[in-house]
Amino acid sequence: MTGISAAMDDLVDAVVEDDRWTATDLEALAAQACAAALRECGYDPAGFEIGLLACDDGRIAALNADFRDRARPTNVLSWPAQHLVADAPGAVPPGPAADPFDARTHLGDIAIAYDTVAREAAAQGKAVADHCRHLLVHGTLHLLGYDHISEKDALLMEGVERRALATLGVADPY
Repeated sequence: MTGISAAMDDLVDAVVEDDRWTATDLEALAAQACAAALRECGYDPAGFEIGLLACDDGRIAALNADFRDRARPTNVLSWPAQHLVADAPGAVPPGPAADPFDARTHLGDIAIAYDTVAREAAAQGKAVADHCRHLLVHGTLHLLGYDHISEKDALLMEGVERRALATLGVADPY
């Protein structure tokens, strides 16, 4: 992708287990989406790194069973490296602590499942790339401590998602 900085290139470290992801240019999409989420939250993407697993429904179902006791596929999962929790429902979570041993702070890991993403995009009449961008923004926000458990938290998170996606030219997913 032209115009992507070296720092943005280094933001996402992707492992692609399902070759169908290569047709989506996932690594460029992930760099765009994760960087947009970070910028919308006031962070410079150059200071962070995110691990990404691009897999299929079978793999994400196993991960979902292992980590959430839900033995079924889902679109995206996130594992934050730091436990960032807002002081109150609807409040912005505290920022991540810098890594004292590295210039880049590892925020955590995201897994995304091709089958579910493609199925949801088709059902919603969206481009797979746009749905993927939304889910990667969403996953990045989870790494930053955002959640959607309470209505106030969901409204905050959805607002950040909408603004980040707008910077990428992606229509409001809600």
